[in-house]
Amino acid sequence: MGTPDFAVPSLEALLKSDDQVVGVVTQPDRPKGRGQEVVCSPVKMVCLRESIPVLQPVKMKDPAFLDALRAWQPDVIAVTAFGRILPPVILTMPPRGCINVHGSLLPKYRGAGPVQWAIIRGERDTGITTMFMAEGMDTGDMLLRETVEILPDDTAGTLAPRLAAVGGRLLVETLRRLKDGTLTPERQDDAQATMAPLLKKEDGLIDWTLTARDIANRVRGLSPWPGAFTSVNGERWTLWRVAVDEAPHAATPGIVTQVTKDRMDVATGGGTIRILDIQPSNSRRMTMAQYLAGHRVTEGISLQAVPPPQL
Repeated sequence: MGTPDFAVPSLEALLKSDDQVVGVVTQPDRPKGRGQEVVCSPVKMVCLRESIPVLQPVKMKDPAFLDALRAWQPDVIAVTAFGRILPPVILTMPPRGCINVHGSLLPKYRGAGPVQWAIIRGERDTGITTMFMAEGMDTGDMLLRETVEILPDDTAGTLAPRLAAVGGRLLVETLRRLKDGTLTPERQDDAQATMAPLLKKEDGLIDWTLTARDIANRVRGLSPWPGAFTSVNGERWTLWRVAVDEAPHAATPGIVTQVTKDRMDVATGGGTIRILDIQPSNSRRMTMAQYLAGHRVTEGISLQAVPPPQL
């Protein structure tokens, strides 16, 4: 069971393993983009290429779906970024259980956004955990864990593929060792748990009273979605690349303190953010130098938070 790009390496690793993939469950085809063209998930695209049976339930308790799932007689259900909560009737269906590939070192960052929140919170490493699934949110017994370094310039978009590749390899190893009887499940310490809730568009709103380091981490963690944004002279900007100067200052957070031909510095609640790459409203991503070549931005103006666009 899986849906986005993050789940594809898990499926492809299983297809190359000694195990048989009897079928795949993914989310229904959805409209996407400005044209709202209906497209299938990245996982379904692999299934079409490899001629793998696919189920796309709208409701997880739909009797017809459950009957079709039972007909596959799965020994185990592997789940990576499926995007739906599995009801008890599915969790108890396969005799060997349901195994999840999760994008954090549990019990830290339980939830739907572990990759993004690890970067936003300034972690220097994260990882993959495989676990038996339980009814709680990522609370099941852990099976294997592997640490992955978060590089200084990593975004959620660059970190996720590295984690996904590790997830595919760890999933195959988990299944092999369970069959060999060489793997002992480990209970999670709930006292050490932190949450990584699903991101919303409004999470991209930049609070300039935060420190420069915290804002830079949010820019990285919110790339490619939903993007960290602010308002400059009434125009909405999404910030894609910034640098941090942690030297103290006396300027009001959100004030533009310096403008050169290739950058713009903004005071924060601790240090300064140097804006390098932006995307203005209704425009493409560009460097600050490209924007300033055709637009005037003066020192002393104040950057404001703006609500996300209504889609």
